[in-house]
Amino acid sequence: MKVACSNCGAQHSLPDTRLVRLARVQFNCAKCGKATLVNLTQRPDATRAMSPVPQFARSAGAPHLTRYAAAPETSLRLPEGKAIALSIIAGPARGQLYAMDKPRIVLGRADADMTIDDDQVSRWHCAIETKDDAITLRDLESTNGTFVGDERVRVAVLKHLSEFRVGMSTILVSVTPRLANLN
Repeated sequence: MKVACSNCGAQHSLPDTRLVRLARVQFNCAKCGKATLVNLTQRPDATRAMSPVPQFARSAGAPHLTRYAAAPETSLRLPEGKAIALSIIAGPARGQLYAMDKPRIVLGRADADMTIDDDQVSRWHCAIETKDDAITLRDLESTNGTFVGDERVRVAVLKHLSEFRVGMSTILVSVTPRLANLN
């Protein structure tokens, strides 16, 4: 199977015989040394990437993010009667859980709503925004990118049980009915 590194675009050949029955495979690029995750099967209900952008196609300058992270968005709101949780299911911070208590959260290595202990995660890596039932993942011009499946994305629409990757951490989104307070 022929694949391209999602960071630098270098072409690689993966042995088909070793990939049988695997849903995805991760490899380190021989050229840039960074990890690439490749989904081998595409489910019809998979999360859809709206604008994938590999690193070699990105613009050189990243905008200043302070205003973005601090600015409130009045049209955003959590879905009524539902709870959204983010669970790290793979990577250095595996087992970490974050329950969204506001409609926009920033994920990152430091000074973020959800802090992820992963050296490959940027200070402010990406944001999750909700407007009722719509959940949007936005990359914040991170160094190593935000991935849905094997595609690097700027923006992606997520739903219940969607997975995305930042650094070496895979995060699962779950949307469940909010339990009534029994007090």
